[in-house]
Amino acid sequence: MFSKYGLGGSIRMLFHLLRTRLFYSGARLIRFPFELRNHRYIDLGKGLTTGVGCRLEALPQGGAGKMCIRLGTNVQLNDYVHIGAIEQISIGNEVLIASKVFITDHNHGSFDAHTLPEEIRMSPISRPLYAKPVNIGDRCWLGENVVILPGVSLGEGCVVGASAVVTKSFPPYSLIIGNPARLYKRFNLERQQWELA
Repeated sequence: MFSKYGLGGSIRMLFHLLRTRLFYSGARLIRFPFELRNHRYIDLGKGLTTGVGCRLEALPQGGAGKMCIRLGTNVQLNDYVHIGAIEQISIGNEVLIASKVFITDHNHGSFDAHTLPEEIRMSPISRPLYAKPVNIGDRCWLGENVVILPGVSLGEGCVVGASAVVTKSFPPYSLIIGNPARLYKRFNLERQQWELA
């Protein structure tokens, strides 16, 4: 550890490891600061690893006892990942999430044909919350600064390029890029190669 992190880094790492064992026994390593809001509605899974400054917020709508955030096994969240749920966000096994990623299942107001005229004139804080579940499949990889918006489902093995804003769902083994995100390539399991969409 010393050769990798140096003296100061090794001391910090030992502090994080001890604190993880004490407060998050099912996790592999939690780097602090780490914020859980309403932890009783969050399932951290097994083997979680985080960077610094991660924030997971669960504010269940319509019923106490409902898990809002569920993480699978061996999920890795890098620095400053923010996940906010009022309905449900599920993240599969062995998912890698780079730094500064934002995942949400809700919006302050609706922005479609169902928008009520009075909502437009309301403060965003006062608008009704609208939610749709988010599901991220096993072994997905979300690049730096990715945003995942309500209603998105990513199939197993998807890769989301840096700074993509994902507003719709994609099938397994998709390479997704852009703002708004679009399908760039799919992995063909029969041919065992990536193919342009």
